[in-house]
Amino acid sequence: MLSFEPSGAVLGAVVRGIDLAQPLGRRDMGAILLALGRHGVLRFPDQHLGLGELKRFSEQFGEIQGPATRGRDETQEYPEIDTLSNLKENGRYIGSPDAGQDWHTDMTYREVPGFVNVLYGIRIPHRDGKPLGGTEFANMHAAYEALPTEIKTRLDGMTATHNIEKFWEHMRRVHNSPRPPMTDEQRRRRPPVVHPIFLTHPITGRKVLYCNPGFAEWINELPKRESDETLEYLFAHQLQPQFRWTNVWAKNDLLIWDHLGTLHRALAGYGPDEIRLIRRCQVMATKVFDLEFLRSARELAAETA
Repeated sequence: MLSFEPSGAVLGAVVRGIDLAQPLGRRDMGAILLALGRHGVLRFPDQHLGLGELKRFSEQFGEIQGPATRGRDETQEYPEIDTLSNLKENGRYIGSPDAGQDWHTDMTYREVPGFVNVLYGIRIPHRDGKPLGGTEFANMHAAYEALPTEIKTRLDGMTATHNIEKFWEHMRRVHNSPRPPMTDEQRRRRPPVVHPIFLTHPITGRKVLYCNPGFAEWINELPKRESDETLEYLFAHQLQPQFRWTNVWAKNDLLIWDHLGTLHRALAGYGPDEIRLIRRCQVMATKVFDLEFLRSARELAAETA
């Protein structure tokens, strides 16, 4: 029997009573969608998935994006699935060793942005019996609601330009990332895009603050100085402690979170010999704004009201 146990914090719930290696039924899919809107982050403990099963679960929510700044490796059986790991083989990292180690929302640098991230924990580092490498989140429903009325009114209808190179260079400069500078080809594939600062969430119908410090670099309707000052205010506001919650990983956890209603960052704090290995599917918002896709969730809500 599918059940949701809220974390008691501003975000997060544990989901029990389901085997994600099996296809989701319509009712379970609707319940998970509703819970994503309500809790933002869902943890499914003790799941046992092959890569094919991870892909099948993920693509029920939308199209899976390939690697953000490089072409797919078609020699791999599942090139859509990313590897996040500090593990090396033959002197090279088997995946991204430093992905997401600062605040952002995935894929706002794309015209069709991200809907959910699906991460499956295969190896989780521990020290003195405690797991390392958590993922911290911030609630953008709560951040929007807590904005002063005059800010909501002034910025209503405004848009921001999002650029992947902002985050890419921040990781190189601030976090000493080994990633090289972006190439002209990478920039060509991922040009800057525009999204509303306040977005109506398709599941909850409520507004969220959809403007993250990782990729948002300009409020298009404001002069540069005012844009910079306003963005600085919004970024500080949305990262206040009352909006934040940290997920602690365990082996075989599957974690799914809603990009439209949250920010996140990966917490490092583990050494090169403390191995972290996670598989990731970045799912785009190719379905969630479709009312037919949401019908299961809405009908479930009507049945349980």
